Amino acid sequence: MSRAVIFAITIALPLSAQIGRRPARPQVTRPDGPVWQVIRKNCTACHGIDDYAFFALDRVGWQKLIEAKHKASGGADLADADRNVLLDWLVERFGPQTKPFPRTYVPPEITTFFSDPEAKRLLDRACTKCHGLDRIEKSRYPEEHWRVLAVDMRERGAQLSDEELERLVEWLGRVWGTNQDK
Repeated sequence: MSRAVIFAITIALPLSAQIGRRPARPQVTRPDGPVWQVIRKNCTACHGIDDYAFFALDRVGWQKLIEAKHKASGGADLADADRNVLLDWLVERFGPQTKPFPRTYVPPEITTFFSDPEAKRLLDRACTKCHGLDRIEKSRYPEEHWRVLAVDMRERGAQLSDEELERLVEWLGRVWGTNQDK
């Protein structure tokens, strides 16, 4: 093969394919028009549109997820017209016929635990760049729910090693946990 052909193939491939691994986060193309207006007005203050790619739900599933997320975050309710525009787009783009982007799994094999001061230092370092600790202090989740949230925050940019993440999840489950599934 000529150098020009190899160069053209290399440029055409996404960077993740060139280095032999998938990206850590999905890359969702921003919609235009009314869908984008609804998302910009109601969604992007708390999360990016890439988060939608972690799910493959039907209309009822998306409706339940939106209600649960807004209730959990204290967010405002969507107007009926906005909700319908958003649900139509979500089902078309991330419906049950699609494959959700996989979340990174962190093995729970680390058995050393944080003390309260160690955990609070890590929270200050890894979490408060994006939000206040009051979000954590108001929440009560079982350990597995904290793990999903911690992995999601790491995928959004929180600087946590596997060991730090697992130790933090154990601490959050112990200190800010509950026996109820949420």
